[in-house]
Amino acid sequence: MSNHLTTVQIAQFNQEGWLAPFRAIPEAEAARAVDWVDEYERIHQVNVNRHLKIKAHLAAPWILALAQSDNILDAVEGLIGPDIMLFGASIFAKAGQDQSFVSWHQDSAYFGLEPHEEITAWVALTASNEANGALQVLPRSHTGPDLPHIETYAANNMLARGQSLTIEDESHAVTMNLAPGEFSLHHERTAHGSKQNNTATRRIGFAFFYIPPHAQCPAGRRTALLVRGQDKYGHWDRDPLPRYDFDPPAYAAMLQAWGAYRDGEVKQAAHATTI
Repeated sequence: MSNHLTTVQIAQFNQEGWLAPFRAIPEAEAARAVDWVDEYERIHQVNVNRHLKIKAHLAAPWILALAQSDNILDAVEGLIGPDIMLFGASIFAKAGQDQSFVSWHQDSAYFGLEPHEEITAWVALTASNEANGALQVLPRSHTGPDLPHIETYAANNMLARGQSLTIEDESHAVTMNLAPGEFSLHHERTAHGSKQNNTATRRIGFAFFYIPPHAQCPAGRRTALLVRGQDKYGHWDRDPLPRYDFDPPAYAAMLQAWGAYRDGEVKQAAHATTI
Protein backbone atom coordinates (compact mmCIF):
# COMPACT_ATOMS: atom_id res chain seq x y z
CA MET A 1 0.00 0.00 0.00
CA SER A 2 1.48 3.36 -1.04
CA ASN A 3 0.15 6.86 -0.49
CA HIS A 4 2.83 8.76 -2.42
CA LEU A 5 1.08 11.88 -3.68
CA THR A 6 0.73 12.75 -7.34
CA THR A 7 1.49 16.21 -8.69
CA VAL A 8 -2.27 16.74 -9.05
CA GLN A 9 -2.87 15.89 -5.38
CA ILE A 10 -0.06 18.17 -4.22
CA ALA A 11 -1.48 21.00 -6.33
CA GLN A 12 -4.94 20.38 -4.86
CA PHE A 13 -3.59 20.50 -1.31
CA ASN A 14 -1.66 23.70 -1.97
CA GLN A 15 -4.78 25.29 -3.42
CA GLU A 16 -7.49 23.90 -1.15
CA GLY A 17 -5.64 23.13 2.11
CA TRP A 18 -6.84 19.52 2.46
CA LEU A 19 -6.79 16.04 0.91
CA ALA A 20 -8.80 12.85 1.58
CA PRO A 21 -9.25 9.96 1.84
CA PHE A 22 -6.18 7.73 2.25
CA ARG A 23 -5.81 4.33 3.87
CA ALA A 24 -3.68 4.17 7.04
CA ILE A 25 -4.55 0.77 8.53
CA PRO A 26 -7.03 -2.07 7.80
CA GLU A 27 -10.49 -1.81 9.33
CA ALA A 28 -9.77 -4.78 11.60
CA GLU A 29 -6.76 -2.98 13.07
CA ALA A 30 -8.85 0.14 13.58
CA ALA A 31 -11.41 -1.98 15.47
CA ARG A 32 -8.68 -3.30 17.79
CA ALA A 33 -7.61 0.29 18.45
CA VAL A 34 -11.18 1.14 19.46
CA ASP A 35 -11.13 -1.79 21.90
CA TRP A 36 -7.90 -0.37 23.38
CA VAL A 37 -9.56 3.03 23.85
CA ASP A 38 -12.50 1.39 25.63
CA GLU A 39 -10.11 -0.56 27.86
CA TYR A 40 -8.15 2.62 28.63
CA GLU A 41 -11.29 4.27 29.96
CA ARG A 42 -12.15 1.18 31.99
CA ILE A 43 -8.68 1.04 33.58
CA HIS A 44 -8.27 4.76 34.24
CA GLN A 45 -11.93 5.54 34.94
CA VAL A 46 -11.74 8.72 32.88
CA ASN A 47 -13.02 10.03 29.56
CA VAL A 48 -10.18 9.40 27.13
CA ASN A 49 -10.39 13.00 25.88
CA ARG A 50 -9.13 14.15 29.28
CA HIS A 51 -5.79 12.34 28.89
CA LEU A 52 -4.74 11.48 25.33
CA LYS A 53 -4.05 14.99 24.09
CA ILE A 54 -1.10 16.95 22.66
CA LYS A 55 1.39 14.06 23.11
CA ALA A 56 -0.94 11.05 22.93
CA HIS A 57 1.70 9.02 21.07
CA LEU A 58 3.57 8.73 24.38
CA ALA A 59 0.78 6.63 25.93
CA ALA A 60 1.34 3.37 24.03
CA PRO A 61 3.61 1.86 21.37
CA TRP A 62 0.70 1.16 18.99
CA ILE A 63 -0.21 4.86 18.84
CA LEU A 64 3.40 5.74 18.09
CA ALA A 65 3.55 2.99 15.45
CA LEU A 66 0.43 4.41 13.79
CA ALA A 67 2.00 7.87 13.76
CA GLN A 68 5.14 6.37 12.16
CA SER A 69 3.22 4.34 9.58
CA ASP A 70 4.65 4.55 6.06
CA ASN A 71 1.09 4.81 4.80
CA ILE A 72 0.76 8.19 6.53
CA LEU A 73 4.35 9.38 6.16
CA ASP A 74 4.39 8.72 2.41
CA ALA A 75 1.53 11.20 1.97
CA VAL A 76 3.00 13.75 4.39
CA GLU A 77 6.37 13.57 2.62
CA GLY A 78 4.76 14.84 -0.57
CA LEU A 79 3.80 18.03 1.24
CA ILE A 80 6.74 18.85 3.54
CA GLY A 81 9.59 16.76 2.16
CA PRO A 82 11.52 13.63 3.22
CA ASP A 83 12.52 14.88 6.68
CA ILE A 84 9.53 14.63 9.02
CA MET A 85 9.06 15.19 12.74
CA LEU A 86 6.03 14.22 14.83
CA PHE A 87 5.13 17.30 16.84
CA GLY A 88 2.14 15.86 18.68
CA ALA A 89 -1.03 13.76 18.68
CA SER A 90 -4.53 14.11 20.11
CA ILE A 91 -7.57 11.86 20.31
CA PHE A 92 -11.06 13.13 19.52
CA ALA A 93 -13.72 10.71 20.77
CA LYS A 94 -17.45 11.46 20.79
CA ALA A 95 -19.96 9.14 22.38
CA GLY A 96 -23.31 8.39 20.75
CA GLN A 97 -25.67 11.38 21.05
CA ASP A 98 -22.72 13.36 22.41
CA GLN A 99 -23.19 17.14 22.54
CA SER A 100 -19.43 17.72 22.31
CA PHE A 101 -18.17 19.65 19.31
CA VAL A 102 -15.00 21.27 17.99
CA SER A 103 -15.44 24.92 17.06
CA TRP A 104 -14.02 26.40 13.88
CA HIS A 105 -10.36 27.20 14.48
CA GLN A 106 -6.88 27.25 12.98
CA ASP A 107 -4.19 25.14 14.64
CA SER A 108 -1.54 27.64 13.52
CA ALA A 109 -2.87 30.22 15.96
CA TYR A 110 -2.10 27.90 18.88
CA PHE A 111 0.85 25.75 17.83
CA GLY A 112 3.16 28.76 17.71
CA LEU A 113 5.37 27.35 14.94
CA GLU A 114 7.51 29.15 12.38
CA PRO A 115 7.27 28.74 9.46
CA HIS A 116 3.66 27.60 9.09
CA GLU A 117 4.24 24.23 7.44
CA GLU A 118 2.60 21.79 9.90
CA ILE A 119 0.41 19.07 8.37
CA THR A 120 -2.28 17.22 10.33
CA ALA A 121 -3.23 13.63 9.51
CA TRP A 122 -6.66 12.84 11.01
CA VAL A 123 -7.04 9.06 11.33
CA ALA A 124 -10.51 7.58 11.75
CA LEU A 125 -10.74 4.57 14.06
CA THR A 126 -14.49 4.39 13.51
CA ALA A 127 -16.54 5.57 10.57
CA SER A 128 -16.52 9.37 10.47
CA ASN A 129 -19.28 11.17 8.60
CA GLU A 130 -21.62 14.14 8.72
CA ALA A 131 -24.12 12.37 10.98
CA ASN A 132 -21.62 11.51 13.72
CA GLY A 133 -19.65 14.74 13.74
CA ALA A 134 -16.86 14.23 11.22
CA LEU A 135 -14.01 16.67 10.75
CA GLN A 136 -14.98 19.55 8.47
CA VAL A 137 -12.66 22.00 6.72
CA LEU A 138 -13.09 25.37 5.02
CA PRO A 139 -11.23 25.12 1.70
CA ARG A 140 -8.65 27.83 0.89
CA SER A 141 -8.81 29.28 4.40
CA HIS A 142 -5.10 28.44 4.76
CA THR A 143 -3.99 31.04 2.23
CA GLY A 144 -4.22 34.04 4.56
CA PRO A 145 -2.79 34.92 7.98
CA ASP A 146 -3.81 33.55 11.36
CA LEU A 147 -7.27 34.82 12.18
CA PRO A 148 -8.32 36.23 15.58
CA HIS A 149 -9.88 33.64 17.87
CA ILE A 150 -12.26 34.10 20.76
CA GLU A 151 -11.48 31.82 23.73
CA THR A 152 -14.95 30.79 24.89
CA TYR A 153 -14.14 27.91 27.29
CA ALA A 154 -17.56 26.54 26.27
CA ALA A 155 -18.52 23.47 28.29
CA ASN A 156 -19.08 21.15 25.31
CA ASN A 157 -16.20 22.43 23.19
CA MET A 158 -13.50 19.73 22.93
CA LEU A 159 -10.75 22.32 22.51
CA ALA A 160 -8.87 23.21 25.68
CA ARG A 161 -9.77 26.90 25.54
CA GLY A 162 -12.86 26.72 23.39
CA GLN A 163 -10.96 28.75 20.81
CA SER A 164 -13.38 29.80 18.08
CA LEU A 165 -13.50 31.64 14.79
CA THR A 166 -16.62 33.50 13.73
CA ILE A 167 -17.61 31.94 10.41
CA GLU A 168 -20.52 33.73 8.76
CA ASP A 169 -20.99 31.23 5.91
CA GLU A 170 -20.36 27.50 6.38
CA SER A 171 -22.03 26.50 3.12
CA HIS A 172 -18.70 25.78 1.42
CA ALA A 173 -17.40 23.55 4.24
CA VAL A 174 -16.19 20.08 3.19
CA THR A 175 -16.90 17.05 5.38
CA MET A 176 -14.10 14.48 5.66
CA ASN A 177 -16.09 11.26 5.21
CA LEU A 178 -13.75 8.47 6.31
CA ALA A 179 -14.11 4.71 6.76
CA PRO A 180 -12.41 3.08 9.76
CA GLY A 181 -8.66 3.15 9.19
CA GLU A 182 -8.71 5.97 6.63
CA PHE A 183 -7.20 9.42 7.12
CA SER A 184 -7.37 12.96 5.81
CA LEU A 185 -4.73 15.71 5.62
CA HIS A 186 -5.05 19.42 6.27
CA HIS A 187 -2.75 22.41 6.63
CA GLU A 188 -2.36 24.01 10.06
CA ARG A 189 -3.91 27.25 8.76
CA THR A 190 -6.93 25.48 7.27
CA ALA A 191 -9.93 26.40 9.40
CA HIS A 192 -11.59 23.22 10.65
CA GLY A 193 -14.01 21.90 13.27
CA SER A 194 -16.71 19.29 13.83
CA LYS A 195 -20.32 19.14 14.93
CA GLN A 196 -22.06 16.97 17.56
CA ASN A 197 -22.48 13.22 17.14
CA ASN A 198 -26.17 12.67 16.39
CA THR A 199 -25.92 8.88 16.01
CA ALA A 200 -26.18 6.10 18.60
CA THR A 201 -22.60 4.91 18.14
CA ARG A 202 -19.21 6.34 19.08
CA ARG A 203 -16.98 8.32 16.71
CA ILE A 204 -13.22 8.15 17.42
CA GLY A 205 -10.19 9.52 15.62
CA PHE A 206 -6.59 10.54 16.21
CA ALA A 207 -4.98 13.72 14.89
CA PHE A 208 -1.23 13.47 14.28
CA PHE A 209 0.76 16.67 13.81
CA TYR A 210 3.80 16.65 11.49
CA ILE A 211 6.43 19.32 10.83
CA PRO A 212 9.67 19.62 8.83
CA PRO A 213 12.75 19.81 11.11
CA HIS A 214 13.48 23.40 10.09
CA ALA A 215 10.23 24.51 11.76
CA GLN A 216 10.73 25.78 15.28
CA CYS A 217 8.90 27.31 18.23
CA PRO A 218 10.11 30.92 18.77
CA ALA A 219 8.62 30.94 22.28
CA GLY A 220 11.11 28.31 23.50
CA ARG A 221 12.38 24.77 23.06
CA ARG A 222 9.84 21.98 23.05
CA THR A 223 9.83 18.29 22.21
CA ALA A 224 9.19 16.36 19.01
CA LEU A 225 10.22 13.08 17.42
CA LEU A 226 12.02 12.46 14.14
CA VAL A 227 9.94 9.85 12.30
CA ARG A 228 11.54 9.97 8.84
CA GLY A 229 14.74 11.30 7.31
CA GLN A 230 17.21 13.58 9.10
CA ASP A 231 17.11 16.47 11.54
CA LYS A 232 19.86 18.87 10.48
CA TYR A 233 18.68 21.75 12.68
CA GLY A 234 18.35 20.56 16.29
CA HIS A 235 15.47 22.87 17.19
CA TRP A 236 13.64 20.18 19.18
CA ASP A 237 14.34 18.05 22.24
CA ARG A 238 13.41 14.38 21.87
CA ASP A 239 10.18 12.94 23.23
CA PRO A 240 10.61 10.00 25.66
CA LEU A 241 9.33 6.92 23.84
CA PRO A 242 6.92 4.41 25.42
CA ARG A 243 8.41 0.92 25.77
CA TYR A 244 4.99 -0.47 26.68
CA ASP A 245 1.50 0.84 27.47
CA PHE A 246 1.59 3.54 30.14
CA ASP A 247 5.40 3.36 30.44
CA PRO A 248 5.88 5.73 33.43
CA PRO A 249 8.42 8.26 31.99
CA ALA A 250 6.63 8.62 28.66
CA TYR A 251 3.14 8.56 30.16
CA ALA A 252 4.06 11.23 32.72
CA ALA A 253 5.49 13.38 29.91
CA MET A 254 2.19 13.06 28.02
CA LEU A 255 0.10 14.14 31.02
CA GLN A 256 2.48 17.01 31.78
CA ALA A 257 2.38 18.28 28.19
CA TRP A 258 -1.43 18.28 28.13
CA GLY A 259 -1.65 19.98 31.50
CA ALA A 260 0.83 22.69 30.48
CA TYR A 261 -1.06 23.37 27.25
CA ARG A 262 -4.50 23.33 28.90
CA ASP A 263 -3.47 25.52 31.83
CA GLY A 264 -1.61 28.09 29.74
CA GLU A 265 1.95 27.31 30.80
CA VAL A 266 2.86 26.86 27.13
CA LYS A 267 2.92 30.26 25.45
CA GLN A 268 0.78 30.22 22.32
CA ALA A 269 0.76 32.50 19.31
CA ALA A 270 -2.93 33.34 19.62
CA HIS A 271 -2.39 35.10 22.95
CA ALA A 272 -1.05 38.08 21.03
CA THR A 273 -4.10 38.34 18.75
CA THR A 274 -7.04 36.85 20.64
CA ILE A 275 -10.05 39.14 20.95
